[in-house]
Amino acid sequence: MPGQDPAERRVVVTGPPRRARRAFGYYRPRTEIDEQTTLGHTYVRSLMRTQLRAALAVFAFLVLLIGPLPLVFAAMPDARRLEWAVLGFCLYAPLVLLGLWYVRRAERNEQDFVRLVEDR
Repeated sequence: MPGQDPAERRVVVTGPPRRARRAFGYYRPRTEIDEQTTLGHTYVRSLMRTQLRAALAVFAFLVLLIGPLPLVFAAMPDARRLEWAVLGFCLYAPLVLLGLWYVRRAERNEQDFVRLVEDR
């Protein structure tokens, strides 16, 4: 274009954009967590709260299940074999089931958190 100053010339660049722009109002929770923003902190704190709630439920059940046993054993001083039977055999199955429940609950909480954080 004759007569135009080279500084005023427009340059057209073709090619793929280097950075995708965010749509207005769109946010990524994973980015919020990685950048440790207040919202990301809230997401992580909610996961920790749900995991703590599951752990406290297991603890409460254990206290109710095992807590009264010393009182029961003190009430029956001559029942040594009964004590070992209760401690060795009767508590094993509930403890295993309680452990399985806790692991499943914790994994479900983490899956819910991942589903919340990931873009779908």
